[in-house]
Amino acid sequence: MTDPQWLDDVEMRAWLGYVRTRDLIAAAIGRDAGRAANLSYIEYSVLVHLADAPGQRLTFADLACALEWSQSRLSHQITRMQKRGLVSRETMPHDQRRTVAKLTPTGGQLLTTAAPAHVRSVRRHMIDVLDRDQLATLAEIYDVLIDHHRGTSAGEPVARLQTTAPGED
Repeated sequence: MTDPQWLDDVEMRAWLGYVRTRDLIAAAIGRDAGRAANLSYIEYSVLVHLADAPGQRLTFADLACALEWSQSRLSHQITRMQKRGLVSRETMPHDQRRTVAKLTPTGGQLLTTAAPAHVRSVRRHMIDVLDRDQLATLAEIYDVLIDHHRGTSAGEPVARLQTTAPGED
């Protein structure tokens, strides 16, 4: 077995910078979301994907893929959100083996209420900290990384989290 190719100083700074900022920013946005709308960052992500989907519903398989989660993790999350009345579970009429998650009116209203606070938090903790050139560079870097891990071609649009008011994009 060969020795691993250890990270040099720049590589280590880049890796640890990504890990630390990802955790710090997600935690800060999560705290803000909890205060503003009693909604976790995870719940917000689920609601956004459902709100953007045709008929505000997605199969568990499609939603898990969009969130890059296992179906088991998604099922547990949907159960918790269902208890709060934010989503419902339905079976597909033409395929009883497949389950669909659907945004409820309560979930849609909470998302509408949470969206302005969410985008303010994203701005405060990330966007407004960087200048326009830094943001453009960061966006290009993430496009390359996402394309690499999803195996997509360069320039293909990637999934996004809602940062505009629902229905305004």
